[in-house]
Amino acid sequence: MNIGIVGLGLIGGSMAKAIKEFTGHTVWGQDKDFKTQAQALAEGVLDGVLDEESLGQCQILLLALYPRATIDFLFAHADKISKNAWVVDLCGVKEPVCQAVAPLASRHGFYFAGGHPMAGRERSGYGAAEARLFCGASMLLTPPDTGPDGPVLGKPAPGGLAPSAAQPEAPAPASLLQGLETFFLSLGFRTVHFTSPAEHDQVIAYTSQLAHVLSNAYVKSTAALQYENFAGGSFQDLTRVATLNVEMWTELFFLNRENLIKEIDGLCGRLAAYSDALNRQDAAAMAALLQEGCDWKARISSPGKAAPKISL
Repeated sequence: MNIGIVGLGLIGGSMAKAIKEFTGHTVWGQDKDFKTQAQALAEGVLDGVLDEESLGQCQILLLALYPRATIDFLFAHADKISKNAWVVDLCGVKEPVCQAVAPLASRHGFYFAGGHPMAGRERSGYGAAEARLFCGASMLLTPPDTGPDGPVLGKPAPGGLAPSAAQPEAPAPASLLQGLETFFLSLGFRTVHFTSPAEHDQVIAYTSQLAHVLSNAYVKSTAALQYENFAGGSFQDLTRVATLNVEMWTELFFLNRENLIKEIDGLCGRLAAYSDALNRQDAAAMAALLQEGCDWKARISSPGKAAPKISL
């Protein structure tokens, strides 16, 4: 099978390396940084450069770009993509991309699914890419028929994200979805989970975006300048993602701003309860808050348990 990859940073580069290590597929790729592209070719990670000719021969096209760049690329190259090919974007928000691209896919005859590999590192770029990055991770996919209402569809101007009325993209046959699932499992993913774009963006605001905001804010304490010899594993865990790709995360945060604002405000409210207990010197209230946190952690670790109550 011929696989095309646009963008050879951490995710795209790792996808290319995983495909070459775990499968026998042919990989064509491109990157705006020609040095990165040349390095991938020299290392044998790519079988060739993805151009307009090879683009039309790909059965699967993976777009490891920022959201707006993903939309721009597809509007510029949709007519070159093979009919019935799968196109999967790999960026961290799904609704804006699905809204823009799904009707385009319908018009040009290829299948589109939003995708988000639940794996990463605190470093970015091709130099951080590794073939086993996705081993044991979950792959999220949002094909057009997921969710009770499906994605909100519409065509924006290239580079824009505001939809207008359009016909929904026809759902892909189950056999094709199964083939896409099999492909990602072959790269080491533990599971492929199908969801809707809306659910993805709502949940990812908590599980990923809030964690990056918290870590980035947490290090902005004068105490951090004196942490040497005082820090253990908890400090390292909480600060691991404080260093991030500023341009990418800024775009992701603003494209998912309403969901992220809700999570940030919720966290601030929960933190205020701990501060209030300390101010009131109320050890019983603090103990109750801490026990609630323990109960929620147990609930997260054992999904079958009933959700504990919050006393805020």
